[in-house]
Amino acid sequence: MRIGLKASVAAWLAGARDHGFADSALSVEGIDHGATGWVMPDEGAPHAATWMAFGPSEDLWGRRLQAAAQDDLARVAKTIGGFEPVNMLVREEDYEIAQSKCGDAVNLIVQPVDDIWMRDTGPVFVRSHGGGDTHAKGGIDFNFNGWGDKQEHGHDAAVARSVAQAAGIRQVSTRLVLEGGALEVDGDGTAILTESCVLNPNRNPGVSKSACEAALRHLLGLRKIIWLPGVMGKDITDGHTDFYARFVRPGVVVVHLDDDTASYDYAVTRRHLDILRQATDAAGRKLQIVVLPAPNSVRVAYESDGFAAGYVNFYVCNGGVIAPQFGDRRTDRNTRDKLRDLFPGREIVQVDIDGIAAAGGGIHCTTQQQPV
Repeated sequence: MRIGLKASVAAWLAGARDHGFADSALSVEGIDHGATGWVMPDEGAPHAATWMAFGPSEDLWGRRLQAAAQDDLARVAKTIGGFEPVNMLVREEDYEIAQSKCGDAVNLIVQPVDDIWMRDTGPVFVRSHGGGDTHAKGGIDFNFNGWGDKQEHGHDAAVARSVAQAAGIRQVSTRLVLEGGALEVDGDGTAILTESCVLNPNRNPGVSKSACEAALRHLLGLRKIIWLPGVMGKDITDGHTDFYARFVRPGVVVVHLDDDTASYDYAVTRRHLDILRQATDAAGRKLQIVVLPAPNSVRVAYESDGFAAGYVNFYVCNGGVIAPQFGDRRTDRNTRDKLRDLFPGREIVQVDIDGIAAAGGGIHCTTQQQPV
């Protein structure tokens, strides 16, 4: 839920360009010939590495928030680096400061970037499923367009292809436009998506839900898609799934709940909770739901209307779960205790990400896993 730093959501929505493609144009293109389909592994499957981007620019973030976000990114990267390799894209002019903040725990790769949200700009890593080479690995380029042309994204539009090339995997193309933060999968055929993002005319004008589902079934190895309504036009992402609901494992979902009656998410999160409590997965199982309430308060230094105050945007890495803490002792502790129960055998590490959260994002938004 990234509230547009300097972008007016309403203005950009009104001026969103018409991509002009229809349902028939959603077929997978290009470099995945020979495989009948792909599957996106669960985030908890073993990783080869994590990808991030050291990209908050002063023009977009402002000097104070830029410095805070840089510190937070380094903190997250070094924490993940204690569990698995971390590759971080960095602009040439920011290389020295990134090196000083991240140290030797992070592999820095010089690459032009516009921002820090690798979950949305990076490739979605998949494995081939059926067909010829059953060991093939791919990276899907979902045509990042700045969350519906709300933000400059000339450099970030090339990140998915660049990372796939650097990782030495096939580049998988599609005309479908979306971001990784909109995709939540269990690795066993089920996905949770938000309609407000994936079916938004600022990404996929004129594309039906059935056509979108058909493309994603092939690209991600899905057999069941659970649609949440999300919320359109309230934040720059139009309501990404990874702020609202996450799979722990097949059949188990953690759900964000906002108890602030003044927040638009008060009604949104309750509607999502109702839908998920009634849902079944691809195997026909009724979902087990675990609620993670939002903090009642956050530290005042970076408090704002756009602050992403939610615990569901954690990141699962090899042997660990990296989660936020916001200074609310009760809800911070509740989150830590629940995650320990949900992820036995993994170390739960909570980190301060106030600078990132003040821009409307979280730990999951800044990371992209590369499975082995």
